[in-house]
Amino acid sequence: MRGVHSAVDDIRRTVFKEVARLAFEGSDPRQADQIPYKMIQGDVAHHRHDVFLERAIVEERVRLAMGLNMRYAGDATPISEDIQWAEKFQEHYQNPLVNIIPYACNACPPKQIRITDSCQGCISHPCMNVCPKDAIYLDKDKHCHIDQDKCVKCGKCYNQCPYRAISRIDRPCAAACGMDAIESDELGRAKINYDKCVSCGMCLVNCPFGAIADKSQIYQLGQALRRGEKVIACVAPAFVGQFGKDATPAKLNAAMKVLGFYDVVEVAIGADLCTVQEAEDFLEEVPAKQPWMGTSCCPAWSVMAKKLYPEFADYISMALTPMVITARMVKKDHPDAKIAFIGPCSAKKLEANRRTVRSDVDYVLTFEELLGIFDAASIDFAALKANPEDDMDEGSGMGRGFAVGGGVAAAVVEAIKHIDPDREIKIEYGDGLKNCRKMLAMAKAGKRDGYLLEGMGCPGGCVAGAGTIRPVKESTVNVAQFKGAAPEQSCTASPYLDRLKEVEE
Repeated sequence: MRGVHSAVDDIRRTVFKEVARLAFEGSDPRQADQIPYKMIQGDVAHHRHDVFLERAIVEERVRLAMGLNMRYAGDATPISEDIQWAEKFQEHYQNPLVNIIPYACNACPPKQIRITDSCQGCISHPCMNVCPKDAIYLDKDKHCHIDQDKCVKCGKCYNQCPYRAISRIDRPCAAACGMDAIESDELGRAKINYDKCVSCGMCLVNCPFGAIADKSQIYQLGQALRRGEKVIACVAPAFVGQFGKDATPAKLNAAMKVLGFYDVVEVAIGADLCTVQEAEDFLEEVPAKQPWMGTSCCPAWSVMAKKLYPEFADYISMALTPMVITARMVKKDHPDAKIAFIGPCSAKKLEANRRTVRSDVDYVLTFEELLGIFDAASIDFAALKANPEDDMDEGSGMGRGFAVGGGVAAAVVEAIKHIDPDREIKIEYGDGLKNCRKMLAMAKAGKRDGYLLEGMGCPGGCVAGAGTIRPVKESTVNVAQFKGAAPEQSCTASPYLDRLKEVEE
């Protein structure tokens, strides 16, 4: 589904726009209750069988977009009754971050192997011959069928059918979840096992019914900007191209200033310092103190590693992530400012929720949520005037490369070559939590000793995060061009290196 625009995208982005408009205009809080009626007009449903159901689902999406807890079917509390809580500055998100709206879920069937009407009733019946459970039987016309009570979903029949008459079905949200955190409730609807979930957000962008949403701070950030508070935006390097070809770095900077941001900072600055810190850690720790080291920048990956393999907790680098490094630097320069991290990632909201990070990062918004704010403010990048000197060019090329799978490991290796030219580094990266799990299994088996392991929660890296707007391949190309245009390529040449110890304190 990624990269294909759909009605689900329109609903999600319209909710963001309407919540942003409510915050920036300082409207009567009761206007929040009217958003579902504004979006779903008339008596006829657009996408579901019932217009009232459509409005109820939109209402829950509005609540989540305002950072409020989701209601359940028996709760009739209107949004406006809770809005006073939403108007207060939130120090952190209230868990759970990612939510499945139960009555929006289609109760898609769990994983199944099915024989379709395309079965030709062939004589050889290879599907029957390879089935380890004798789950396949013939009807009177010699066509095959599967006894679902016996089937173990091994897929052997699927791979053997010469007519491709066998289909494999899985819930889109479950198929996208690298943690196997999607389960079923008593009505067969999807539910999240939060003991397993790492808030990567892959389920919410792969649900074709728009039943999954994460919480947002659009409303709280909009209120802060409307009040004229000093808010500085720290923008992740995956931003390039996300808002269209007219949204150059300089124009994005200008657009943020129009919204009321005091300043805009490129998070590639923090990526440079994170790279050097991880390079030094690797040289010191591997293999003297530990067999391998994992990168630290992706919170979904690091939380996953520590949940599934707690014995590896100390093997994940303790280096501060680019978001935290950049935020701390900015706050030391502007102690009266609030920091808004703008990035591609849902899991960064989880990271900002940590007790050690809450004082550094005040708001976390995704690119898609920022797009809603731009739409609410009628920002037209084509007509926007920008100062070419505001081109956000302080980060290195390797730091910008963090946005793409393999980019972190490549940057660390390049930095190590500057520190210890004779050191040979073996690397492997997993993009997507399923690949990350395979990588960790190999490490547990002792087959990755001496390696630097890079984990990325999203397939393709940050450019494929749950909060991105553009297709992954297009974004990968845009980041490569942005990386190549950097005034300096090596992280070791960053003018901010002398501040690394300052932010580590």
